[in-house]
Amino acid sequence: MLSCILLFPSLLATQTRKPSKPLPASAFKLIGIKVTGNSRYTPEQIIGASGLQVGQTAHEEDFKKASQQLGETGAFTNVAYGFQFSPEGTKVDLQITENDKFVPARFDNFVWLSDQELLQQLHARVPLFSGQLPVAGNLPDQVSDALQALVIERKINGRADYLRSGPEDGPIEAIDYTIVGPTIHIGNVEFTGAVGDQMSQLQAASAKLRGQEYSRNKLRVQEEKELLPVYLAQGYLKAAFGDPRSKIVKETPDEVLVDITFAVDRGQQYKVAEIQISGNKAFSAEKVRELIHPRVGEAANAVQMQKDVEAVKRLYGTRGYMEASVRTVPELDDSEGSVKYRLEIAERDVYKMGELEIQGLDSHTTARLVDAWKIRGGDPYDSSYPAKFRDETRDLLPSGEWNFSLHESVDEKDKVVDVTMRFDPKVTR
Repeated sequence: MLSCILLFPSLLATQTRKPSKPLPASAFKLIGIKVTGNSRYTPEQIIGASGLQVGQTAHEEDFKKASQQLGETGAFTNVAYGFQFSPEGTKVDLQITENDKFVPARFDNFVWLSDQELLQQLHARVPLFSGQLPVAGNLPDQVSDALQALVIERKINGRADYLRSGPEDGPIEAIDYTIVGPTIHIGNVEFTGAVGDQMSQLQAASAKLRGQEYSRNKLRVQEEKELLPVYLAQGYLKAAFGDPRSKIVKETPDEVLVDITFAVDRGQQYKVAEIQISGNKAFSAEKVRELIHPRVGEAANAVQMQKDVEAVKRLYGTRGYMEASVRTVPELDDSEGSVKYRLEIAERDVYKMGELEIQGLDSHTTARLVDAWKIRGGDPYDSSYPAKFRDETRDLLPSGEWNFSLHESVDEKDKVVDVTMRFDPKVTR
């Protein structure tokens, strides 16, 4: 019996022991493959990805190649193998350590198969793919190649491409696959799970989706901004939309028209049980509460609450609290169908008025405007004042229509706000 072990990617020197006599040809027939160390993948998936098959003639180079092939996928941080020759055949033990850094694979505009069908087709071609991918290694390329094979089989006039996506200077959050080539547009938009007025509101909110280019990534953003508020405004704080299901209704080599359907789960409705305010010193709780529209006992309008939070931040800006933050913490009670809101205010420092610069006007008008500016250097800054100033000084401007732009430069070190206002004559056409 001859045995050996090798690690990938940290290759160790192979230790071998020569047999006392030549082995018969039958000793090189692979009769068993064992996998240890796996949890994410089944042994069958790992064996399928290794390229090894029971019954093949196998030598050490085949095991080394299989280990390297597995290691290059990025799905494993370490791959080792051990094997044993005997007159009956060869057995190999694949010892793996799985990578724990995986992200979702997202298919932005593949409308020719359902999600389940696409996943099944890709998994059949790439055994290690089950919806998630390592951020490094060649497994994403293998999925891209498999997707391209589907494109060719279905005679789609396009090509598969992908990119690793995530916030700028942040971690990779997903691997997005796209079919580049045909233009895919949205036709009708339908909803399942919506009833009554909510259906008509969703139809109105989704009107802008019709005719636009189909992109799941873009639709996810529009779900959050355009569709979800229909439910959040009525107290359905756990409402959720599934990914849109697409159905091809018209197709040419260059253009595809799809109808899409969103599944809606609105969940239960919550009413406001209590609103707590903390961290406020510059303004009383009563003053802050005047800006909060949702009332105890009413449906929790989360959309209005967010608008009210912005109003509270603007209130603090009138006293120079340019860095003030208002954090809304909802505490849901599912058994009572209620929510308690905690508004946590962090006031931070007061900013003073810095320098004022007015651009675009003649020197005489500029001097008059500077003289009319009431916040002097060193006074607490009022972020609401520039808009009032613009309205109060319209008569000081030369005749004609003027465009007005404002830039507030917040100096975090010196805690001052420098204000630049620019006036430009409107161009009439």
